[in-house]
Amino acid sequence: MKPRYEQPGVPDGTTLTCFIRRQEAFDFAWHHHREYELTLITEGTGTRYVGTTVERYRVGDLVLIGPDLPHTFTAAPYATGMAAAVVAQFRHDFLGPGFFDLPQFRATAALLTRSAARGVRYTPAPPAVHALLADLPALDPAAQTLGLLDALHRLAHDATGTPITGPGYAPTPGTAIRDRIDTVCRHLEHAHTHPVHLAEIAALVHMSPTSFSRFFRRAMGRTLTEYVNQLRVETACRLLTGTTQPITEVAARSGFRNLSNFNRRFRELKRLRPRDYRAAHRPHDHD
Repeated sequence: MKPRYEQPGVPDGTTLTCFIRRQEAFDFAWHHHREYELTLITEGTGTRYVGTTVERYRVGDLVLIGPDLPHTFTAAPYATGMAAAVVAQFRHDFLGPGFFDLPQFRATAALLTRSAARGVRYTPAPPAVHALLADLPALDPAAQTLGLLDALHRLAHDATGTPITGPGYAPTPGTAIRDRIDTVCRHLEHAHTHPVHLAEIAALVHMSPTSFSRFFRRAMGRTLTEYVNQLRVETACRLLTGTTQPITEVAARSGFRNLSNFNRRFRELKRLRPRDYRAAHRPHDHD
């Protein structure tokens, strides 16, 4: 299966789309579209997939994703509460052809260029931008347009934005490449906690193991093993912060069969030991 191509509808009387996505859970729905997308998480936690990168997201996180950069957000159902985000989608010319070529918008144009190549994350969103975007869906079209421009201007001058994907990722790979990568990524979303065998993954896209290894590394900027380890570490993060399971059980449930390998891979990606990550990120009860 390939990433679903979305063609967001634009309401009459405006040139952008702004809405609240609120559900009991966010399902895996790998997709891309021609629009830029600003997504502000307002409720819940989960996993964000953008290009080659898999990482946890939390309330207050904001990402700007450029055109044709495949992405999805997943969140499991909550016992209480919902998964929710404010989403704004717009094309480069939503303010008219050449608007961002004006010299006073040079910084904003540079931000859009960065987001198109690798995406940009703010963790968390700058407070002023958070407030602007949270109110955006309730505004009339003119106010939405001004608010979005204001938010982009502020983000362009905020130094906390960092790239999401690795430098080796091409946001618009050919259709054949994207179809194969999609088939693999969707499969691994569910299978990464079990043993992953190169030959079986290669067979999904009708390639030999050797050819698939070269193909995957060229397309994703990392090896299959590195990608699977990333998925497993993000699953471990969810278990560490959402359960009281022992570290050994977290490692096993995340797909690691060796505790020392789990600790090593976790520190490589998170710069913390698993127990230190749990202490730093798990909410504490207060009397």
